[in-house]
Amino acid sequence: MLMQQPLTKILIKVFAGSFYQVHAGILFFVFFIMVGCVPGNMLLTYHQSLMLGMTSSTVMLGLVMVVWLMYIFKSWHYVTAQFFTADKQFLFYSSTALSRTKQLTSWSYAQAVIMMPVIIYALLSIAVGVSHHYYILPVVIIMFLISTIWCSALLYVRVLNRLVDGSNQSWLLRLSGNWRKPYFSLYIYHIFDNKKVPYFITKGLSWLIITGVFYLFDDVKTDLRVAGIAMLAVVTAHIVLVFEERRFEETFLGFSRNLPYRRLQLFLNFTGVYFLLLLPESVWLFSRFSPLIALELLLTGLSIIMLFHCLLYWFGLNMDRYLQWIMGLFIVLFWVIMFHLLWILIPLNFTIAFLFFYYNYYRCEGVMSKK
Repeated sequence: MLMQQPLTKILIKVFAGSFYQVHAGILFFVFFIMVGCVPGNMLLTYHQSLMLGMTSSTVMLGLVMVVWLMYIFKSWHYVTAQFFTADKQFLFYSSTALSRTKQLTSWSYAQAVIMMPVIIYALLSIAVGVSHHYYILPVVIIMFLISTIWCSALLYVRVLNRLVDGSNQSWLLRLSGNWRKPYFSLYIYHIFDNKKVPYFITKGLSWLIITGVFYLFDDVKTDLRVAGIAMLAVVTAHIVLVFEERRFEETFLGFSRNLPYRRLQLFLNFTGVYFLLLLPESVWLFSRFSPLIALELLLTGLSIIMLFHCLLYWFGLNMDRYLQWIMGLFIVLFWVIMFHLLWILIPLNFTIAFLFFYYNYYRCEGVMSKK
């Protein structure tokens, strides 16, 4: 059996086992919230109602999937960071000697073990939903689990093999070697040189979110709130790329703090970066909605993603704290949109983001969390 392959055993022991050891405190806290805060005589009823809500309400399932995605993003951050530690160097030449198919299979098993709390709760929810004759959302949950496990395996295999290949330069950099590159375009080149897999995984998630939201809300698809929620979810799916942008800035662009750029100019540069990142979604917006509504939705998305970006100047590159803030902001922004206040988010988010940026840009040390 593939589960018994030596590489699978090693990956589960080295990465899944250490993941649970490092995050035992957080996982215990979540378990306490899910179990300990509910009276014993109401525990089964409470979770049955929660699972039934997940499999019958698209809004409820969407909120839960956001939490699951944050857990998955955290696992990506932890595992890929471990690749660079000295005691994991043996993987560069042992695992990469196997075929891509075997690597993907072993990493899929390892990611499934890492995601075991999510998988167990999701399967129980599917069973509750099917027993109450709900079938569409349980299928969506199954597709979500399979796609995220497979995408995680693709990411890990790509990163490991890229580290071994090392000196290979992408066709984009070879082609554009003599081009003038504006400041705001540097991270875009970096994505297509080193971060293609996270980029295409993110865009795949965006497509699934857009398709799923408008399919499930087909009866109210003209409601601007549906598009607003879809845009919020799409931007939240980009948080890995946002985090990587800040890491790229601290790693390779630290010298820019000594250049004669005004903070407003830099802020607009970063807005340009995220406009380019959201270009595929922008094409979809302007092809589906009137120009005025599409522009409003695009500016809303840019304001949210700039807020997510500028938070990192406040507390540094700390993924745990970042995910906590993203989760809280997602809930707040979700209810703001539900109350038809989409128009107020654009100036509010841009103002708060700029204040974070203005007062923390030259003070930020870009401290990377060790977890």
